[in-house]
Amino acid sequence: MTFASRHIGPDPDEQTLMLKTIGYASLDALMDAAIPEVIRWHGSLDLPDAASEEEAIEELREIAAQNTVTRSMIGLGYYGTFTPSVIRRNVLENPAWYTAYTPYQPEISQGRLEALLNFQTMVTDLTGLTTANASMLDEGTAAAEAMTLARRGSKSRSGVYVVDADTLPQTLSVLRTRAEPLGIELVLVDLDAGAELPEEFFGLHLQYPGASGAVRDHESLIVAAHARGALVTVAADLLALTLLRAPGEIGADIAAGTTQRFGVPLGFGGPHAGYIAVRAGLERQLPGRLVGVSKDAEGAPAYRLALQTREQHIRREKATSNICTAQVLLAVMASMYAVYHGPEGLKAIASRVHRRALTISGSLRAAGVEVAHEAIFDTVTAIVPGRAAEIVATAAESGYDLLLVGGDRVSISCDETTTVADVAAVLAVFDAPVVASAGTVSLPRTSEFLTHPVFRTHHSETSMMRYLRRLSDKDYALDRGMIPLGSCTMKLNAATEMDAVTWPEFASIHPYAPAERAAGYERLVSQLEAWLAEITGYDAVSVQPNAGSQGELSGLLAIRGYHLARGDNHRDVCLIPSSAHGTNAASAVMAGMRVVVVACDDNGNVDLGDLDAKIDAHAGNLAAIMVTYPSTHGVYEKSIADLCAKVHDAGGQVYVDGANLNALVGYARPGRFGADVSHLNLHKTFCIPHGGGGPGVGPVAVRAHLAEFLPGDPLSESSGAVSAAAHGSAGILPISWAYVRMMGPDGLKAATGSAVLAANYVAARLKDHFPVLYAGNQGLVAHECILDLRPLTKATGVSVDDVAKRLIDYGFHAPTMSFPVAGTLMVEPTESENLAELDRFVDAMIAIKGEIDQVAAGVWPAGDNPLANAPHTASAVSADEWAHAYPRSVAAFPKGVDRGSKYWSPVRRIDGAYGDRNLVCSCPPPEAFED
Repeated sequence: MTFASRHIGPDPDEQTLMLKTIGYASLDALMDAAIPEVIRWHGSLDLPDAASEEEAIEELREIAAQNTVTRSMIGLGYYGTFTPSVIRRNVLENPAWYTAYTPYQPEISQGRLEALLNFQTMVTDLTGLTTANASMLDEGTAAAEAMTLARRGSKSRSGVYVVDADTLPQTLSVLRTRAEPLGIELVLVDLDAGAELPEEFFGLHLQYPGASGAVRDHESLIVAAHARGALVTVAADLLALTLLRAPGEIGADIAAGTTQRFGVPLGFGGPHAGYIAVRAGLERQLPGRLVGVSKDAEGAPAYRLALQTREQHIRREKATSNICTAQVLLAVMASMYAVYHGPEGLKAIASRVHRRALTISGSLRAAGVEVAHEAIFDTVTAIVPGRAAEIVATAAESGYDLLLVGGDRVSISCDETTTVADVAAVLAVFDAPVVASAGTVSLPRTSEFLTHPVFRTHHSETSMMRYLRRLSDKDYALDRGMIPLGSCTMKLNAATEMDAVTWPEFASIHPYAPAERAAGYERLVSQLEAWLAEITGYDAVSVQPNAGSQGELSGLLAIRGYHLARGDNHRDVCLIPSSAHGTNAASAVMAGMRVVVVACDDNGNVDLGDLDAKIDAHAGNLAAIMVTYPSTHGVYEKSIADLCAKVHDAGGQVYVDGANLNALVGYARPGRFGADVSHLNLHKTFCIPHGGGGPGVGPVAVRAHLAEFLPGDPLSESSGAVSAAAHGSAGILPISWAYVRMMGPDGLKAATGSAVLAANYVAARLKDHFPVLYAGNQGLVAHECILDLRPLTKATGVSVDDVAKRLIDYGFHAPTMSFPVAGTLMVEPTESENLAELDRFVDAMIAIKGEIDQVAAGVWPAGDNPLANAPHTASAVSADEWAHAYPRSVAAFPKGVDRGSKYWSPVRRIDGAYGDRNLVCSCPPPEAFED
């Protein structure tokens, strides 16, 4: 069998049955009818023919062999670390964790929500602040979010943001990119040289320890900043904070950084879980996701995402951030690293790292080499006038990568993997013998951290293995069954695609390693970018954006850069259809644009009359339009070519959101039907798993005239970088590379056809029970369909939430709720689900419609029926008393549910409002769970 035949769920016989149901003789006939001819592409993708799984692995082995794994002592925020095998095997390589979706349905996400609460608690304990979110994309983007948070929360009206010169260079690059379109003025101050703070500024960014390795006492600076009404961000190394005073203890308002060195591989720059934490009073300003503690219908503690009104789909252009995803899988790994080692284990690791650095520092001094800083944690900067390049080159010949800092300095960073032999080998390059060095950390920490029992219990592998299994058993992921989420494309993440991620040749490469060390990565990235360009019809692609939100921002910044380069500084209006995903509007605002909403007609299409009116009103200032295609309503709009032409005629650029590219690959190419730029979601169309809400990759693809405005090298001062590493989350790019390589051009096209077939099959079978809200050519949908529950809700009181929670009892994750239309369910079955699973879902929905009819007929009361009380836990249905109007059997085992493989929700329906009113975002005491 080919890989494509294993990836695509329905076999030919099943596809024939599905086609018969919707009235088409062949898949080609269906696609000819569904896709408007105006966008239809009839060519063949110029991609390599499909490789077998064995051939693809062999090719990846060859590519990986071109990377050279050395002992990296470059540092700069990226460090070698040991991923405990129990975490690698049971989290990173476990589909129960990596195929899960974002925990918007909290009842079936209690395991990963608990792991994320551990993450938040770990961060708040170590930083000494009160509230942390559930992870950021990387340290650079976390610092950028801290900057805008400081602007919102500061009492100062200044537009100046002060950054210490000892900040990581890649962070500074991302700050520059993010500051410019928002009108923020970055002022770089060399605080080490005694430079004064300006009179007015709204925020101050400090690195702790500094990029040079220096450990400084920032307390007086923080006091001075507060006196000017500014907020202070400390970008802190969490491992260092096990030994050093916490930012919160010296007055910091915000802490930001990365958790990479807590067991997460280097991966040539990502994916890694960034973090951000704030003092009391700023928690409602936090960007991203926040896990909180609430209670379920029985009053038991339960976890959920808190304060969801901050999410972009609600706030849109008023959103304070465009961050839509997080790095959940990596945050889980980092939190479990802390759980496994505990506070004493972390301190032991940090102390060993510190001793190695002290030995290098002391030995260099004894040999007459000047060292820049006496107070350090893990990094030594040696001053060697005229010899720096020679020393770095000599070390490289011995298999050690050091950091060249200017012409006269060499930086050496120690980490968890640094051995006594490594120390001796590096010192030998300086002709410095090892001298035993003693010393204590400056600014020592005296406060306790990680005091919750979870961090003091699971230190044996047996206990850790069982804890991870206990958490994953609570959750619903693709390894259990279908996740029919519209707009999210929860498709198969094949094991062969995942295989290379943990190979040392990919996992252990530093993002700033010398180019010759990463030749394999460069080959893989260039191949993947070329393939994505071919698939989309664009001319250039950058994989740097490490999430769809970053891809959106990159594309809009490219458009902005294009207009500015042409002298069109006044072009700042971005048209966005009312149906668009909320991140579109948020991204436009972050790119310095003004959002103007374009109406949609009764069929869900962009209203061309309103588009004309908005273009006329803003023609001189029009920068762009952002449109999702197929539309957010799941329809191939016929008017897309006219829309593109109208915007181009007015001098604007066309941004096509690539969220729904799974309905186009092989059949249409945005870069050839009128679009100028798109971002792609590799965690959707190209099989990078969602990981419970991240990692994601959001490459940006552009036509030739925008290519020069793509994000560049983060170590360059004027790069336009949006992420801290040149290739973003490069460590997971082998997944998408393998998917494209094994599917080949024919397989990719077949996957698109099968996805559209599945959506239309579901729509056809359900239309008599739940109206399908929107359709396109000949009544067909694209890759997803919207089921309208509003008439049923009006007639019976049964809400979309009731149906979603009842689906849990039937063994399903709910479709997307109330987006893009309130009171609806958006279903995307993908190409990966076979006919049996599609029918299981359809039959469950039909059975639920039957239950709604029972409510409508008065058989079950509106407030006491299987839907209103869903989901039902094992505890609830086995209780001694049962006072409901329907039998236990209906609650526990609704029609079609296999009693032998029943999934039980661990909690009853969760009270979200209670959790928002009583905000608790760290691990609750064990007593909270006592019966």
